[in-house]
Amino acid sequence: TDDDMFSSVFCENSKKLINIHLFALAAKYYSLSNLGVCTPLEDVLEALRGDNQGTTGIKTDEFMNNKKSHEVQVMSELVDNIANYCGVKQVIDVGSGKGYLSSFLSMQYNLKVYGIDSSNTNTNGARERNRKLKKHWRAYQNRGRANLKSQRLEKAKDRPVESEIKCKTISEKPLNNDSSLQSQDQVTIQDLVPCVFTQIATSETSKRPEVDLVTQTQSDESKHSEEVLAMLNVLPSDAVELFSSSQCNCGELCEEEKAQRKMASLKAKASKLSESNLYFPLTSCITAETELEDIITDLEDCVMVGLHTCGDLAANTLRIFTNKPEIKAVCNVGCCYHLLSEQFENQEECQEEVWGFPMCQYLKDRGWSCGRNARMSACLALERVAVGQMLPTETLFYRAVLQVIIEEIYGVTKSDRHVGKIFSKSSSFVDYVRKSLKKLELDDSKLPDSCIMDYYEKYKHRMNELEAFNMLKVVLAPCIEVLILLDRLCYLKEQDSIAWSGLVKLFDPVKSPRCYAVVALKKWSC
Repeated sequence: TDDDMFSSVFCENSKKLINIHLFALAAKYYSLSNLGVCTPLEDVLEALRGDNQGTTGIKTDEFMNNKKSHEVQVMSELVDNIANYCGVKQVIDVGSGKGYLSSFLSMQYNLKVYGIDSSNTNTNGARERNRKLKKHWRAYQNRGRANLKSQRLEKAKDRPVESEIKCKTISEKPLNNDSSLQSQDQVTIQDLVPCVFTQIATSETSKRPEVDLVTQTQSDESKHSEEVLAMLNVLPSDAVELFSSSQCNCGELCEEEKAQRKMASLKAKASKLSESNLYFPLTSCITAETELEDIITDLEDCVMVGLHTCGDLAANTLRIFTNKPEIKAVCNVGCCYHLLSEQFENQEECQEEVWGFPMCQYLKDRGWSCGRNARMSACLALERVAVGQMLPTETLFYRAVLQVIIEEIYGVTKSDRHVGKIFSKSSSFVDYVRKSLKKLELDDSKLPDSCIMDYYEKYKHRMNELEAFNMLKVVLAPCIEVLILLDRLCYLKEQDSIAWSGLVKLFDPVKSPRCYAVVALKKWSC
């Protein structure tokens, strides 16, 4: 059995670690990637899309760093497919921060997004960032058009001559055809949503009838219009400057003026057809008891999302999802496990309190607890260490010695204050200690430099031990994360209103260590 296999990892009497090799194997064995409980992202997208294979014209690395670009690009595609599957146009982004995901969902996928964050600073930052995006959006539009053109050319190479003739005929039709845009919506809702979403890993496309010829022709017509509109229909009407007819004085309109008027007309029609391409940053603290109607006055059927929701916010997002009939689906990536509240951490059970862990009844019945040290370990990034991005050993060493000084010199074992990121701002260990003591509001005048350096020299030779200890924590990190994520998944499995729920690996863990999303869809009647 598995227990027998790993029974010799620790000494039976002393409980000390005696076999590091087996310890590492056991940790790998119980990691999420090895347990086989995740649903591949490709399978989820295939089941959600059906025959519709969308394309994205704008790349997020135009206005985000590499990590955030990767996260937003992948997650926004999944959220858009979920929204299409559920037939909704409203998205609630919980813990939206500076609005990276929210603004892209709105601009690129024409979704009406409410970004809610507890920090007014973040909300104001999101508004300012969105303002700047509007200002520079023309450049992104041009690049997007080039991407779409390139994609069409690549597809055209593989099509037969008849298909090319058909495309040419369609492209010569008026681009401001209202019916073609409407038919696009009809195809999306009626033809791309499978009737039942029971087994996500099983492709539904083989079971569905082919779209009739008339509807398919309308869809092809609308795709051309959609590509032209893709970059125009991404902002409120006041965000794109419309062209004035007074710019050309010639009796007969020049080709450039005709094109300008046509683009302006398309924009006006797009604005009338849909008001869903809006982004609203809001400030509010979200808890499990939050009434969304108090925050969003026009709440309708929607999808709730969260990209790296911190601590209890991830758990509360799932609770709100299960309790609100308007929320048809959820896609949540949590982070900051060390900030989770635990029901049984201090062996004091409080029935009325809502806790971040555990969520599922199975672990509640067993009084399961992780503890802060384990939750801190769950935040570590094994994959990054594996590719050579080593732990900041010197930073950890500074922090460990500082704690010894605080306990022995000042008698402080616990404090509500935090040192924060001081290491990078410090010129030496002495400077680090003095800056830290000031932040902790402790008098550093009674502590001479020589005393500080004595502590440094005393523990300097143990730095290798500290590094080895932290490497063991890194190896164990995926196992602790598994426990937290499976707890959330089991909570959803316990709900009668859920049609399907699963864990989906969204991101490259080297770029984004917290890479697993909890995804769930409600039954159609709920």
